[in-house]
Amino acid sequence: MSDFTNARGYPIGEMSKRTGVNIETIRYYERINIMPKPDRTAGGNRQYNHDQLKRLSFIKTSRELGFSIDEIRALLEMVDREDFTCGEVHGLTIGHLASVREKIKGLRKLEKALVGMAAECSQGNVPDCPILETLFQTRTRSKPALPT
Repeated sequence: MSDFTNARGYPIGEMSKRTGVNIETIRYYERINIMPKPDRTAGGNRQYNHDQLKRLSFIKTSRELGFSIDEIRALLEMVDREDFTCGEVHGLTIGHLASVREKIKGLRKLEKALVGMAAECSQGNVPDCPILETLFQTRTRSKPALPT
Protein backbone atom coordinates (compact mmCIF):
# COMPACT_ATOMS: atom_id res chain seq x y z
CA MET A 1 0.00 0.00 0.00
CA SER A 2 1.35 3.40 -0.85
CA ASP A 3 2.10 5.86 1.92
CA PHE A 4 -0.13 8.93 1.80
CA THR A 5 1.26 10.53 4.95
CA ASN A 6 2.80 13.38 3.01
CA ALA A 7 1.37 16.91 2.90
CA ARG A 8 -1.29 15.88 0.38
CA GLY A 9 -3.16 13.87 3.01
CA TYR A 10 -5.37 10.87 2.42
CA PRO A 11 -7.91 10.75 -0.40
CA ILE A 12 -11.30 9.33 0.57
CA GLY A 13 -10.56 6.00 -1.14
CA GLU A 14 -7.42 5.60 0.95
CA MET A 15 -9.38 6.41 4.11
CA SER A 16 -11.87 3.74 3.15
CA LYS A 17 -9.15 1.14 2.48
CA ARG A 18 -7.27 1.86 5.70
CA THR A 19 -10.34 1.79 7.95
CA GLY A 20 -12.72 -0.55 6.15
CA VAL A 21 -15.40 2.16 6.20
CA ASN A 22 -17.43 2.53 3.01
CA ILE A 23 -16.88 5.80 1.13
CA GLU A 24 -20.58 6.70 1.33
CA THR A 25 -20.49 6.08 5.08
CA ILE A 26 -17.53 8.45 5.42
CA ARG A 27 -19.52 11.12 3.56
CA TYR A 28 -22.52 10.41 5.82
CA TYR A 29 -20.35 10.89 8.94
CA GLU A 30 -19.29 14.27 7.54
CA ARG A 31 -22.92 15.27 6.88
CA ILE A 32 -23.95 14.43 10.47
CA ASN A 33 -20.86 16.22 11.81
CA ILE A 34 -19.08 13.41 13.61
CA MET A 35 -16.29 13.61 11.05
CA PRO A 36 -14.89 17.08 10.36
CA LYS A 37 -15.02 18.32 6.81
CA PRO A 38 -11.67 17.62 5.16
CA ASP A 39 -9.59 20.04 3.17
CA ARG A 40 -10.15 19.93 -0.58
CA THR A 41 -7.72 19.85 -3.45
CA ALA A 42 -7.94 22.42 -6.24
CA GLY A 43 -9.99 19.81 -8.11
CA GLY A 44 -12.42 19.48 -5.18
CA ASN A 45 -11.26 16.08 -3.92
CA ARG A 46 -11.32 15.42 -0.19
CA GLN A 47 -7.94 15.25 1.55
CA TYR A 48 -7.97 13.91 5.10
CA ASN A 49 -5.19 14.27 7.66
CA HIS A 50 -3.87 11.68 10.11
CA ASP A 51 -6.08 12.92 12.97
CA GLN A 52 -9.15 12.43 10.76
CA LEU A 53 -7.95 8.90 9.95
CA LYS A 54 -7.66 8.17 13.68
CA ARG A 55 -11.12 9.65 14.29
CA LEU A 56 -12.67 7.50 11.57
CA SER A 57 -11.02 4.42 13.07
CA PHE A 58 -12.45 5.41 16.47
CA ILE A 59 -15.94 5.73 14.96
CA LYS A 60 -15.67 2.38 13.20
CA THR A 61 -14.50 0.57 16.34
CA SER A 62 -17.26 2.23 18.35
CA ARG A 63 -19.88 1.14 15.80
CA GLU A 64 -18.53 -2.42 15.87
CA LEU A 65 -19.05 -2.37 19.65
CA GLY A 66 -22.65 -1.32 19.07
CA PHE A 67 -22.43 2.28 20.21
CA SER A 68 -25.14 4.42 18.64
CA ILE A 69 -24.34 7.51 16.62
CA ASP A 70 -25.54 9.65 19.56
CA GLU A 71 -23.27 7.76 21.97
CA ILE A 72 -20.33 8.17 19.60
CA ARG A 73 -21.14 11.86 19.25
CA ALA A 74 -21.10 12.18 23.06
CA LEU A 75 -17.75 10.38 23.29
CA LEU A 76 -16.26 12.54 20.56
CA GLU A 77 -17.56 15.71 22.21
CA MET A 78 -15.72 14.63 25.38
CA VAL A 79 -12.54 14.05 23.38
CA ASP A 80 -12.90 17.34 21.50
CA ARG A 81 -13.40 19.30 24.75
CA GLU A 82 -10.12 17.86 26.00
CA ASP A 83 -11.23 18.09 29.63
CA PHE A 84 -13.18 14.88 29.99
CA THR A 85 -12.69 12.44 32.82
CA CYS A 86 -12.33 8.72 32.60
CA GLY A 87 -15.37 8.57 34.88
CA GLU A 88 -17.50 10.30 32.23
CA VAL A 89 -16.40 7.82 29.58
CA HIS A 90 -16.97 4.95 32.00
CA GLY A 91 -20.50 6.17 32.73
CA LEU A 92 -21.39 6.30 29.06
CA THR A 93 -19.88 2.84 28.53
CA ILE A 94 -21.81 1.36 31.47
CA GLY A 95 -25.02 2.82 30.03
CA HIS A 96 -24.25 1.20 26.70
CA LEU A 97 -23.46 -2.10 28.42
CA ALA A 98 -26.89 -2.05 30.09
CA SER A 99 -28.50 -1.53 26.69
CA VAL A 100 -26.52 -4.44 25.22
CA ARG A 101 -27.59 -6.68 28.10
CA GLU A 102 -31.25 -5.78 27.46
CA LYS A 103 -30.83 -6.69 23.80
CA ILE A 104 -29.25 -10.02 24.77
CA LYS A 105 -32.16 -10.70 27.11
CA GLY A 106 -34.59 -9.99 24.26
CA LEU A 107 -32.62 -12.22 21.89
CA ARG A 108 -32.72 -15.06 24.42
CA LYS A 109 -36.52 -14.75 24.59
CA LEU A 110 -36.63 -14.77 20.80
CA GLU A 111 -34.40 -17.84 20.69
CA LYS A 112 -36.66 -19.65 23.19
CA ALA A 113 -39.74 -18.85 21.10
CA LEU A 114 -38.10 -20.08 17.88
CA VAL A 115 -36.83 -23.26 19.55
CA GLY A 116 -40.37 -23.93 20.79
CA MET A 117 -41.86 -23.38 17.34
CA ALA A 118 -39.27 -25.62 15.69
CA ALA A 119 -39.83 -28.36 18.30
CA GLU A 120 -43.53 -28.50 17.42
CA CYS A 121 -42.79 -29.13 13.76
CA SER A 122 -42.75 -32.75 12.62
CA GLN A 123 -41.04 -31.77 9.35
CA GLY A 124 -43.47 -34.09 7.58
CA ASN A 125 -44.72 -34.05 4.04
CA VAL A 126 -48.16 -32.72 4.94
CA PRO A 127 -49.38 -29.20 4.21
CA ASP A 128 -50.11 -28.51 7.89
CA CYS A 129 -47.21 -26.70 9.48
CA PRO A 130 -47.33 -25.66 13.14
CA ILE A 131 -44.70 -22.97 12.53
CA LEU A 132 -46.85 -21.26 9.90
CA GLU A 133 -49.94 -21.70 12.09
CA THR A 134 -48.16 -19.94 14.93
CA LEU A 135 -47.08 -17.11 12.66
CA PHE A 136 -50.62 -16.69 11.34
CA GLN A 137 -52.23 -16.67 14.80
CA THR A 138 -54.08 -13.52 15.72
CA ARG A 139 -52.35 -12.00 18.70
CA THR A 140 -54.11 -10.23 21.49
CA ARG A 141 -52.60 -8.50 24.48
CA SER A 142 -53.99 -11.05 26.90
CA LYS A 143 -52.88 -14.11 24.92
CA PRO A 144 -49.46 -14.10 23.25
CA ALA A 145 -49.14 -16.36 20.22
CA LEU A 146 -45.52 -17.30 20.87
CA PRO A 147 -44.30 -19.36 23.78
CA THR A 148 -42.40 -17.36 26.41
